[in-house]
Amino acid sequence: MTGARVAALHTYPVKGCRRLDHADARVEPWGLAGDRRWMIIDPEGVGLTQRTTPRLVTIHPRTAPGRLVLRAVGRPALDVPEPVDGRPVPVRVFRNMDPVPARLAGDAATDWLGDLLGRPARLVWLADPTARAVDPIHGHPGDVVSFADGYPLLLTNTASLDMLNGWLAETGDPAVPLPMDRLRPNIVVAGVEPWAEDTWLGTRLRIGAVTFRVAKSCARCVVTTTDQDTGERGEQPLRILARHRRVAGKVLFGVNIIPETGGPIATGDPVHPESPLGLT
Repeated sequence: MTGARVAALHTYPVKGCRRLDHADARVEPWGLAGDRRWMIIDPEGVGLTQRTTPRLVTIHPRTAPGRLVLRAVGRPALDVPEPVDGRPVPVRVFRNMDPVPARLAGDAATDWLGDLLGRPARLVWLADPTARAVDPIHGHPGDVVSFADGYPLLLTNTASLDMLNGWLAETGDPAVPLPMDRLRPNIVVAGVEPWAEDTWLGTRLRIGAVTFRVAKSCARCVVTTTDQDTGERGEQPLRILARHRRVAGKVLFGVNIIPETGGPIATGDPVHPESPLGLT
């Protein structure tokens, strides 16, 4: 493990939209500060994701204190204040999940998103990021998550991506190399062997001075086949992962981690797996 370090940090201010890259970030109980506190919903209050709406990649969010700015090519920027007033409305990250209270942004955001996406859509803000619990199968009481799919953070490994791209190169696939942004991680680790993250399951992981529980392997979906610049879809990396990384019917890449403590982390910080949880 000598030399294991943070290679990159990313947040996604609006679920499903373009990422922000960071030299440093603050870990909060629900994930990295500013990550997925906003979501675009359909008329039934269910979140839109790249699974059904790959055009979300063309929305470039930026955050500032108390506000969000949305940009897209050929459209005027939209400044959206955090909707701190008004009655919360129930929204669902996925249709089969329990609702959580969120606050609706104004009509300007509704019009801007509807014109861009070509479908009715509204923007909501998670005013209370402690309102949504992590799946108790892999979480502890009190674990919370923002509008991320199910867990506060996703960690990936550069060496694992290198091996994946090696498999693709052996097939002669012209798409290689695929970039890490296809996997949409929060924390990217370098300086470890391919698939080292698999061996961290069930352990405590220290990044800088912050500790996390490594909860589960991350099952991947069609979003990984979406070009994060254009929204165009292909077959990879799901097809090659299904050949090499299928476990119990799920295709795996990366691990979901849950903060035990908070504080700052930065690129270059050391990464250390510690004793298995529950042991000393």
